[in-house]
Amino acid sequence: MTLKLSFTRNRAIAAAAATAVLGVVLIAGGAVAQQAAPPNIMERTDWDNRRLDQLDRNVRRLERALTQRNAAGQPVLVEPDPEVIALQGRVDILEQRLNDLSATIRRITGDGERVTFQLDESQRDNTALRRRLADAEARIQKLETAAELNAPIQANTPTGDAAQDLAAAVRLIGTDRPRGERALETVVVTWPDTPQSREANSRLGDLRVSANDKAGAVPYFAAALKDWPRIGWAADTTLKLADALFATDRKTQGCAALGEFTRRYAPTASDPQKARAAQLRTSGGCS
Repeated sequence: MTLKLSFTRNRAIAAAAATAVLGVVLIAGGAVAQQAAPPNIMERTDWDNRRLDQLDRNVRRLERALTQRNAAGQPVLVEPDPEVIALQGRVDILEQRLNDLSATIRRITGDGERVTFQLDESQRDNTALRRRLADAEARIQKLETAAELNAPIQANTPTGDAAQDLAAAVRLIGTDRPRGERALETVVVTWPDTPQSREANSRLGDLRVSANDKAGAVPYFAAALKDWPRIGWAADTTLKLADALFATDRKTQGCAALGEFTRRYAPTASDPQKARAAQLRTSGGCS
């Protein structure tokens, strides 16, 4: 490449051109030095101080020549150093590579942001799915429990013994009342006409009373007192039957139940039980 300068160019322009050439050389030389330098920065490089001094002297001579030719009115013909041109090309290549690298980094950063957003979306979706799954499992469990509790009662003995079956059912009431109640009903079906079956009916009546269902308690108390058994809980269950009958407007039957209490259980009843019988008799209007 050839640069022609007119005779009318002043000294300042010539000096600026020389300085620009020097800047290009220094920039290009620095870029090449960085590119060609081995990993150990203390090793000798091509662009050492001696060559830089030589380059500086050449630039100064160029400045003087430009000034003299300009002053003499003679055209100045400056031919750039081929090495400088080559170095400039290398600098351009390095700059392009840096631009490409920057574009790649921006693209990777953008991809990373998109992946992060997608991961956040996936986590939110997974959380929503877990909630829906938990809700579905809870509903399924409720349906299974309802199906189990509403299925027909069939004879079944977990222990093979009526007393142990009854004890297990009573314990279950403390932790799972619906299943405990069903276990009592199973005892009634599995061991009919046994003391355990009668006690299970009495306890089922108590459960109905605790649920404010005295009308529902009457058949259980009546089944427990069939043939008026001579058993420890019978006196108290008779009083509960009378109270449930009075609460459901069955005065005649309630008074009859109190009459059975007086004939069958009063002689061995406790004082609180006797007092309760008297109170029921008065409130029920029994003669």
